[in-house]
Amino acid sequence: MPKLYIIPTPIGNLEDITYRAVRLLREIDMVLAEDTRTSQVLLHHYGIERKLYAHHKFNEHASVEEVARQIEAGRDVALISDAGTPGISDPGFLLVRTCLEHGIEVETLPGATAFVPALVQSGFPCDRFCFEGFLPQKKGRKKRLAALAEEPRTMIFYESPFRVVKALGEFGEVFGPDRRVSVSRELSKKFEQTVRGTIAEVIAHFEAHPPKGEFVMIVEGAGGKQPTAEENE
Repeated sequence: MPKLYIIPTPIGNLEDITYRAVRLLREIDMVLAEDTRTSQVLLHHYGIERKLYAHHKFNEHASVEEVARQIEAGRDVALISDAGTPGISDPGFLLVRTCLEHGIEVETLPGATAFVPALVQSGFPCDRFCFEGFLPQKKGRKKRLAALAEEPRTMIFYESPFRVVKALGEFGEVFGPDRRVSVSRELSKKFEQTVRGTIAEVIAHFEAHPPKGEFVMIVEGAGGKQPTAEENE
C-alpha cells in the first residue's frame, strides 16, 4: 500500500543521512520539500535526480488534502525539511494528521534532529527534558517563560542568531542569572561550538562574540536536578 514517508535530512553535515533515506528518496514517486532549492543541494550531492514539490508553512494548509489524494491514487510520497526531522519545529504535523484521518499509513525514519546532540553534550540531565522549540517572537513570549520558571526538567529552545542575546537576557530575568545554560551553534558543521556557563557568563560571551549560525539553547531545570521517578508519582 502507498504511504507517507517522513524522512529526516542532515542538520549541516551532508554525511549525516541514512542509507535507507537515500534509497527511498531515489525510489519514491513524489518528494515534498520545505525549500526546494535547499533540498536540491542534498539530492545533487547523492546523485538523485528528482523533481521536488514545495510544502512549507505558507502552503501546507491548502495542500495537505491534495497530497493525501495523491497517496490514495497510488503514489508513495516523502516529506523532507531543510534540516532535521520534519514536524520538529518544521512543517509536517498537519500532513501527518491529514494522512492518518484518511487512513493512510505514515512511516517515519529515524535520523538527525538538532536538539539531541545539543542536549546530550550539555552536561545536564537528559533522561527527562522539556522541548520548547522556538518561543513566540512577540506576543506570549514572557508569559511562556514565566510558566517555565519552576520547571525541574532540562529545557530546550531553538533560537535565531538575531535573538540569542535577547533570549538569554529573558532567561536571566525569569530563571535568574546564575542558572546554567549550554548554547550550541552550527551543530555538525565546520564551526560547531558549544558555550557553557551561567546565563550571565554566556550573555557576556555572546556580547563579545556576536552570534552566528543556527542555535540550540539548553537550560538547566529548576533546582539543578531532575525529578526522581518517586517525585513524579
